[in-house]
Amino acid sequence: MKLRVDIMKAIGDFRLDVQLEAGEGALALLGASGSGQSTVLRCIAGLTKPDEGRILLDGEPLFDSFRHVNVPPQHRRIGLLVRGYALFPHMTVRRNVAAALEPGAEMERVTEDALRRFRLSEVADKKPRHISELERQRTALARLWASRPSVVLLDRPLTGKDSFLKFSMEQELSDFVRGFDGPVVWASHDCGEVYRNCPSVCVLEDGASQEIISAERLLNHPGTECAARLSGCKNIVSAIPRHNAIFIPEWGVTLRSAYPIPPFLTRVGIRAHQVRIAEPSLVNTFEATVERVIEDVSSTIVLLRPSGASDEAPLLRMEIDRNIWRTTPDQRHLTVSIGTQDILLLR
Repeated sequence: MKLRVDIMKAIGDFRLDVQLEAGEGALALLGASGSGQSTVLRCIAGLTKPDEGRILLDGEPLFDSFRHVNVPPQHRRIGLLVRGYALFPHMTVRRNVAAALEPGAEMERVTEDALRRFRLSEVADKKPRHISELERQRTALARLWASRPSVVLLDRPLTGKDSFLKFSMEQELSDFVRGFDGPVVWASHDCGEVYRNCPSVCVLEDGASQEIISAERLLNHPGTECAARLSGCKNIVSAIPRHNAIFIPEWGVTLRSAYPIPPFLTRVGIRAHQVRIAEPSLVNTFEATVERVIEDVSSTIVLLRPSGASDEAPLLRMEIDRNIWRTTPDQRHLTVSIGTQDILLLR
């Protein structure tokens, strides 16, 4: 089963222009706040009407502005999980799950199956305010599962959760997604969350979708500055192609790349953990002054000013093992290197 989306929607000055395809395996919709993720999901679910375009499920139109088709939300068989779960506060867990079903002989059986499957039987007669956050998520998933959707949409379900709770909730969501055999679109701001759960990624920048790429490629070859930032890259600077090398004017540094340098290159990205203390004889080495040292939970963050950098240049962030930093003899002046394969070529 495939979900194809090609839509446009104007909301004031904001313009949504999205093309994506989701099939086997979850597709991540990765974007910063305000990029339009929720609007995309609401358009797919039928809660917001695009201005034009098509939304097709296995070739059948859910929305087609050219053929004047707009299937009502209740007939699309699309399950949407929102951040607050949208549970009915005055209903018990059991009644919240049953709310997804048409009254009839099967309603009680399917509800009880969902409660057992999502380990909610012991809290079935409690209301949402009397159960844990994890149990509220399970209730929303049980209700979604009971509705037998053809497509599942997850709207930033883990945003704003503390790290301990987020880990547990992510495992529950991951198990649900792996057991679902239809298209899944998982909207998120978190690259790590995406990498762990979604084989493919569509980056959304200011309402415009970029090409769908693998999660692996997002980390190693993101292609655009927006994708690099969303993938967690901390060092992004202007760059100029120079024959078979790259000149970084703000740092006064020339670096060689293991990959062909495209003529459209305007920026490069360097991940902080790929900046290393090195011997001067290595490729892509340069001198730098230590401007600031920050002790993080599991590493040391060192902010560096390359020796040829201008006063206004952004500092180079290096993340290094705490034990290695503690044993570094000179913590004021360093020779650092960046691997030729570690430079992200961006436009």
